[in-house]
Amino acid sequence: MIRISTIFIAICMVLVSASLGMVLYSMARFSFGESALVAMTTLTFLVLYNAVAMRLRDRSDVSGQVADLSRGIGDLARQVAEFGRRLSALEGRAPGAAAGHGPDQTQIVRDEISELGAMVKQLANTVASHEDLLAAASAPAAPVARRMEAPPIVVPPRDGEPVSVQIAPTVIAAPVGEPAALQPPPLRSEAQLAIAVRNAIEANRVDIYLQPIVSLPQRKVRFYEAVTRLRDDSDKVLTADEFIPAAESAQLMGKIDHALLLRCMQVLRRLMVRNKEVGVFCNIAASTLANADTFGQCLEFLEANRALAGSFIIEFKQDAFRNLGPMEIEHVAALAQRGYRFSIDHVTDLRFDPRDMADRGVRFIKVPAALMLQNEAPSANIHPADLCDLLGRFGIDLIAERIEGERAVVDLLDFDVRFGQGFLFAAPRPLRPDAATNGHAAVAPNHDQRASHDSTKASRTEIGRIDPKRVTGNAALVRRSASPN
Repeated sequence: MIRISTIFIAICMVLVSASLGMVLYSMARFSFGESALVAMTTLTFLVLYNAVAMRLRDRSDVSGQVADLSRGIGDLARQVAEFGRRLSALEGRAPGAAAGHGPDQTQIVRDEISELGAMVKQLANTVASHEDLLAAASAPAAPVARRMEAPPIVVPPRDGEPVSVQIAPTVIAAPVGEPAALQPPPLRSEAQLAIAVRNAIEANRVDIYLQPIVSLPQRKVRFYEAVTRLRDDSDKVLTADEFIPAAESAQLMGKIDHALLLRCMQVLRRLMVRNKEVGVFCNIAASTLANADTFGQCLEFLEANRALAGSFIIEFKQDAFRNLGPMEIEHVAALAQRGYRFSIDHVTDLRFDPRDMADRGVRFIKVPAALMLQNEAPSANIHPADLCDLLGRFGIDLIAERIEGERAVVDLLDFDVRFGQGFLFAAPRPLRPDAATNGHAAVAPNHDQRASHDSTKASRTEIGRIDPKRVTGNAALVRRSASPN
C-alpha cells in the first residue's frame, strides 16, 4: 500500500513542474510545446532524485537493521552459552552432592582417621626416641653392671601364713656410649644432596604440594600455587630450600621445572573441569630461562597447551626478574607472546616499575604481609596503602602472602588488597594421584588405588622411626597408649 507521504510528494512534484511550465509560457514567452517539454523534464528529474534518495535511505535503514540483528544474535548466543554453562554446572554438582553423603564421604572420614592414627604413632615413637636419647646421654661411658631387684611374689596362704618367694636378681650391663641407632643423622653435603636430587628425578619422586590463594574478604579459592617437593631414597621429603642450591649447582633445575610444568598443567586441566575461573601458579627458576635447550623443551610443551595460557601463571623471583639477561628477556617475551601471564614472588622491597612490568606481561605481585604492614617502609617508593591502586592502574593484582593471623587480614583490607595466601587459610598439601577431580587439592583414593596408597602411607610413617633396645617407663607408657591394641 502506497504511503500518504509518497502520494503527497508526487503531487508536489507535479505541481512544481506544472508551475514552472506555466511561468515559462506566460512570462518568458515560451511556446506551449517548449513549456510542456521543460515541465516534463523537471518532473522527470524530480522523480529520479526522489527515487535515488529513497533508495539510499532504504539502504541505510537496512544496514542499521542488519547491525541490530547481528547484535541481537550475539547477545542471544552469549545467553545460550551462559545457560549451557549453568546447566553443566548443575548437572556436575548433582552427582557430587548425592555422593557427598554416601560411601565416598565415609571413606574420606576413615582415611582422615587413619592419617591421624599414623601421626599419633609417629609422635609416640618420637617421644620414645627422645626419652632414650636423654637416658643414653645421662648413662656412664664405662659399662657398669646393674642389679635389677625383682619384687617378691606373694603366694596365697595355705595354713594362714602367706609365703613370700624372692626371685634372683638379674644382672644387666649398661650400654657403652650412645647407640648408633640413636645418633642424629649427619648433615648431607652438597654432593650428597645432588646425588639424592638426581635419584629422585630419575625415580620420578617429584611431588606437588598445592596451597590456595583466596579472595579477600570472601576467602573464596581463586588460584592454587604449586610447590615442589622431592623424596630421597629413604622417602624423606626435601623442601625447596634444601634441594634448590644443590640442583642448580648440578644443573638439574631444568628437569625439575619441566616435570613441574607437566604436573601443573595436568592439575589445571582437572581443576577446570568443575571451575573455569580457577588458575595455577607455577614457579620457574632463572637457570631454566638461561638454558636454551631446557627452555626450548618447556616452551614446546607450553606451546602445545597455550589454550590454557589464561589460567596458567608462571612465577619468577623478584631478584631474578630484575637481573634478566638478553636471552632471558627474549624467552620471557616468547612466553608472553603465547598468552602466558607472570607473577613476581620473594619480594624484598616495594620499589616497582608497574609500567615496565605490565609491558613484560606481569599480572600478579606477591608481597609478604609483614612487609606491607610495617610501620616504616624505607624500601618503598610509595606508601603500602597506595600500592594496590598504583598497580591496579596497569592491570596488576597484588597478593598478600604469608598471612598467619586475623589481625593481618583486617589491616590488609584497609589497603584494598584483593587476594591473600598463607597458613591462616591453608597450608601446602600434597597432591594425591586422583586429586582435583572434584575441585579440591586432595580427595579420597578409589578402590583400585587404596591398597597402594595405604602401603605408601604406612611406609612414610616409618620414616625416622627409631627402634631402641631399651625403653624407659614414660616412653613405654606413650607407646602402649598409642598402639592400636
